[in-house]
Amino acid sequence: MIEFFYCKKAYKSLVIPIIVAFSLFSCGPKHNEAELKKFTRTQLREWNKYLTDVMIADIFTPPVCSRIYTYSNIAVYETLVNENADYKTLQSQVKGLKDLPKPAADKKYFLPLSGLVASFTVSKKLVFAEEKVDTYESEFLKEIQKIGIDKDIFENSVAYGKEMGAAIIDWANQDGYIQRQSLPRHILNDKPGSWQPTPPDYLPGIEPHWSTMRTFVIDSASQFAPPPPTTFDSLPGSQFYADAMEVYNAVDSARSENGDRLEIAKFWDCNPNVSYTKGHVMFFHQKISPGGHWMSIAATVSKGLDLDMMQQSEMFTRTAISLADAFISCWDEKYRSDLIRPETYIDRYIEPGWEPILQTPAFPEYTSGHSVISRAAATALTHLLGDNIAFVDSTEAQFGLPVRSYSSFYQASDEAAISRMYGGIHYRPACFNGIEQGRQVGEYVFQKLVTRENNNVAEKN
Repeated sequence: MIEFFYCKKAYKSLVIPIIVAFSLFSCGPKHNEAELKKFTRTQLREWNKYLTDVMIADIFTPPVCSRIYTYSNIAVYETLVNENADYKTLQSQVKGLKDLPKPAADKKYFLPLSGLVASFTVSKKLVFAEEKVDTYESEFLKEIQKIGIDKDIFENSVAYGKEMGAAIIDWANQDGYIQRQSLPRHILNDKPGSWQPTPPDYLPGIEPHWSTMRTFVIDSASQFAPPPPTTFDSLPGSQFYADAMEVYNAVDSARSENGDRLEIAKFWDCNPNVSYTKGHVMFFHQKISPGGHWMSIAATVSKGLDLDMMQQSEMFTRTAISLADAFISCWDEKYRSDLIRPETYIDRYIEPGWEPILQTPAFPEYTSGHSVISRAAATALTHLLGDNIAFVDSTEAQFGLPVRSYSSFYQASDEAAISRMYGGIHYRPACFNGIEQGRQVGEYVFQKLVTRENNNVAEKN
């Protein structure tokens, strides 16, 4: 009788949505656990990719992107851990995370659905384009219903996901992100060797107070402070002048050869804040963030290894936490050393009007952010998946760049680091000391964060 009235065109439109929703459960496919698991096995990768696209469109800064990835993926992990006895909760391991809601003992759930709903709930509070997440969530829920899920299980799972998401947001709101907005802007120092805004837009320093953010695992922002940068000196023959000349020559070689070094520089650009001016109007060329690039690598490898949803969640969560703490560590050093960029130095002391290959990001030089976070992510992925994972990285294909192949995560992170010198935006010490800083962060996070007795997914798989 319900189907008959649903098909009648004359039936009142006010009642149709109610009948449609009821019909999806009463007259559609029966609860199909196997197909639901098969479908959701792919969805965490797809969701992280979509979340990346949302952040690209919103033009978030790299540190902010790392924060969004972390909270969104912890929401999934903490939901799924309730039905995976081999895995351990992050509560009391990650700073401030406690008292998360548990599934009710007298109700049935499909926790992969709950985990993704939790992540949607978190993400909607962290991004600007909330309506995009709403649309994605709506389509996802329709597909779940189309496959076939028990009505009570569906409602219980969605409700629990929203409850978990709300708890994660309450925790996130205490990390200093909101409070940092009331802190003063970075004050420029006119001392020689201090960072100055760079062309084309001469933007003020991005996230000067990111070091005040609550860390996730590392003890403090300054725990892994690198050695001081090369002492500033403008005289030819000084070490600083030699460092700058190395950048100058590297850029000249990359441009003249138009080969692999130029391709490497562009492949790892990952600057979501690149801008250009036409007339009196500023435009942004939207790109992926450095952290987003590594989350993309993680997704690519997880697909190749055919990891299940829990394994994927562990991998995304550990990678995101390593990235987030690495950004906090790096930004602490950036605004402490407050070092001049190669573009400014070379223009003043070597060749007026000189320009790098890449647009110089709007924050101090030392250490190299991409070097730090890439090594932290590579360390997390290597410990988790193995040191001989070969992969093809097509992350930048959507931006018109060719794919690149790597024999390991460490090889990729080494290339990401040196790309900053090839691109003309960092001196060698920032790259190589950045690698070590990122390694220390990554190793510490891996040792302190216990997700399983045996953290190596490759062996388990």
